[in-house]
Amino acid sequence: MKRLQPWIAAIALVAVFSPLTAQAGDTTAAAQLTLWQAQAGTAASAERGKVLFTSRHGGDLSCASCHGTAPTAPGKHASTGKVIEPLAPAANPLRFTDTAKVNKWFTRNCKDVLARECSAAEKADVLAWLTNQKP
Repeated sequence: MKRLQPWIAAIALVAVFSPLTAQAGDTTAAAQLTLWQAQAGTAASAERGKVLFTSRHGGDLSCASCHGTAPTAPGKHASTGKVIEPLAPAANPLRFTDTAKVNKWFTRNCKDVLARECSAAEKADVLAWLTNQKP
């Protein structure tokens, strides 16, 4: 029986395991930012993102209520007390690398804080601010 060439074996391994890695890290913070800016049709504003993140919106909560005012440090869920890993990509490189998680948490958290889903512009603004944060 003829042995497979090493490069053919490598391609076969990539084909088998690609679906697994695509789910684990299928995007980047920069790619998410680019996508949301394109959807919004405008450039993101880190200043608007900071205001959105730190301000209370008609209720008792802001994003900072759980994530902390310094998104480079761990936060703490306002009602459960559960520790939340840092939100800023510079402090937590895994943030904003899984599209499904990003969509899930933005949907849930925007509904909790704003009582509605965030717009693409609001997501871009918050991410622009978060990506400017340094640990």
